[in-house]
Amino acid sequence: MDRIDRTLLNLLQRDAARSNVALAEAVGLAPSSCLRRLQRLKASGVIARIVAILHPAKAGRPLKAWVTVELKLHGEQHMRRFLERAAAEEAVAQAHGVTGAVDVVLLLQLRDMEEFDVLCQRLFRDETNVARFVTMVVIRTAKEETAIVV
Repeated sequence: MDRIDRTLLNLLQRDAARSNVALAEAVGLAPSSCLRRLQRLKASGVIARIVAILHPAKAGRPLKAWVTVELKLHGEQHMRRFLERAAAEEAVAQAHGVTGAVDVVLLLQLRDMEEFDVLCQRLFRDETNVARFVTMVVIRTAKEETAIVV
């Protein structure tokens, strides 16, 4: 990956709706050369996907919460099983198996507290292998960035 590839990636992360012609112009390439680079970056997996980033509140999911989860039973199969269940939930925006005092960290984008309560019943109670969970509701966001500086 050279300087032009990195510049293209940074431009795309800021505005993926830019046309190939505009990207080519920004990096000083012919549109055909720019397109070949982008295709190579996609094929290699550097560009995992191109998405639209929505404003959560305007999209009907104004409540954001981080949840840490400690599992009763440990081991790869237990972690995998819980992460699969969590990932299947529509309100779960991110699900991570982590090191440290807890096993899993979830980021939830919720419609309201009622949705959170129902989600808690499904994911954290009864026969779910959850020993305990701690919820932190986001009241203010100072920075939320999706771009990775390359």
